[in-house]
Amino acid sequence: MRVLGFMTGTSLDAVDMAILETDGETISAFGPAGERKLTEETRAAALAATNDARHWTRGAPEPASFGPAARAVAQEHFAAAEGFLAAHGLTWADIDLMGMHGQTVLHERPGPDRIGRTVQLADAQALASATGVPVAFDFRTADVAAGGEGAPLAPIYHLARAQASGLSAPLAVLNVGGVANITFWGGGDDIAAFDTGPGNGMIDLLVQARGAGRFDDGGRLAGAGRADEAVLAGLLAHPYFRAPAPKSLDRYDFSLETLSPLSLEDACATLVAFTAQSVKAGFDLMGQDAAEVIVCGGGRLNPQIMGALAERLPSRVLPAEAHGWRGDAIEAEAFAYLAARTARGLPLSYPKTTGVARPMTGGRIVRP
Repeated sequence: MRVLGFMTGTSLDAVDMAILETDGETISAFGPAGERKLTEETRAAALAATNDARHWTRGAPEPASFGPAARAVAQEHFAAAEGFLAAHGLTWADIDLMGMHGQTVLHERPGPDRIGRTVQLADAQALASATGVPVAFDFRTADVAAGGEGAPLAPIYHLARAQASGLSAPLAVLNVGGVANITFWGGGDDIAAFDTGPGNGMIDLLVQARGAGRFDDGGRLAGAGRADEAVLAGLLAHPYFRAPAPKSLDRYDFSLETLSPLSLEDACATLVAFTAQSVKAGFDLMGQDAAEVIVCGGGRLNPQIMGALAERLPSRVLPAEAHGWRGDAIEAEAFAYLAARTARGLPLSYPKTTGVARPMTGGRIVRP
């Protein structure tokens, strides 16, 4: 199948797109990849839905902002893909299936007395009807309903991508997005994964809150500051880091309040250290080593984050491009791959990736 995958991250930066030719097990070809920046209107709609979701009581009616945001996200995907396909000499008739993750506005991990809650907004039916192509979506709900974390979902693709590159275990793939997550590949089909801690998300929120832009471009602010060890120790005292894996996070699970006495530069440097130290804690928790850590997601473009990881990890730390991977497109590729697995009824999540009792299928498909 030729599958077009989409991803919009919690940074609300862009629609990422990638085409794979895959049967959901092996990858026969990598098609083009690209992105289209979100419009301010879509970003505003998604932010409004996110803010409402953070105050949404369980059992209460769905916030009114969800519907408009879902429609805006679908329209954004359609516009992005129209231009993307045309730029590469393709039409909708060339696409067999799409995988649309949607915009995450809420993610609550399960607790001892409750199942988790996760919401990704996108009007999949509208996209299918507009394009004439089936759309796979809603990849996380079944896992959460079965008691799983619902995240991360990319690990099975990380394994397929590593195998397609002829890489060998032991290997780790680290995605530094709004939240950072890591996949450990021990050999064969043995994968384990979890969210390690914050990625870029807290830095983005901090920079935005202080009116200094949308993100720390090139790590310039963090590079001019110094990490505050006392504040860092307080952040690392969060009970999440003592919880066993698998486990998952929301972008808003850690507060910026303790950073308020620090300068912007020192606060950014402290958050860089927090991200890197969280990853090290993940390695310590798993008791696993890896010959290499392949870093994808926006965090690999921040030299301060990459340097902090290299200082703390015993493994060789490399950006995705070092192996010919497309570091900005890995998650879009992953949801193309997961869409193909959904179409074939193959598992998306596993006991050691989300904590479900057994390998779990998931996702739904809507048709034009």
